[in-house]
Amino acid sequence: MCRVLKVTVQGYHQWRNRGEARDERLRKEDALRCRIRVIHGESRRTYGRIRITRELRDQGFILNEKRVGRLMKAEGLRAKAARKFKATTDSRHTQPVAENVLNREFTATAPNQKWVGDITYIWTAEGWLYLAVVIDLFSRKVVGWSLQERMTSDLVCAALQMAAKSRGCIAEVLCHFDRGSQYAGHLFQALLKRYGFVCSMSRKANCWDNAVAESSFHSLKVEAVYGE
Repeated sequence: MCRVLKVTVQGYHQWRNRGEARDERLRKEDALRCRIRVIHGESRRTYGRIRITRELRDQGFILNEKRVGRLMKAEGLRAKAARKFKATTDSRHTQPVAENVLNREFTATAPNQKWVGDITYIWTAEGWLYLAVVIDLFSRKVVGWSLQERMTSDLVCAALQMAAKSRGCIAEVLCHFDRGSQYAGHLFQALLKRYGFVCSMSRKANCWDNAVAESSFHSLKVEAVYGE
């Protein structure tokens, strides 16, 4: 056959092997697309290319984010988008403000070294409610929280009291918050002193100083609130 078609035997085998490799590559890509659709669905459409890439790597796939992004685009898959940000911090007050002791050092070598806290709002069947949380930077776990109808000092005090109770009121924890009136107020500051905690506050209009709490609220809303 090679003589009739005037091709070399070597060229024939190279052509045949290319075809088999192409078919194998297409089969692998189809399997990968299937896994991407499953992961995206299981995440309730909240995972984008970065998280899906991490999940695939944990499952043994060797690939990069660009490839995952390309396949997601081909499949018409997108992560839920975050909504417009609304500030809940009111720093227009005359209360004393603590220094930024944390200084964006968001790592800890043990539990109960550094906590961060913040307030956000959530739409529920009861209407708008305000959520205050306290997060341990060692595990990124929410160790205290409070959900109330009003954004008052009682809201943030209840969250801190839950955190202290759950962790055994360990003294000298560095606690970082924004400079809102709830955190700078007398009731909350008195509670910090009673527990022996060290207060740290973000600089004015600088959300990056409390990035862990902001990121936690973003994940909560995108994954569990929006679209539900």
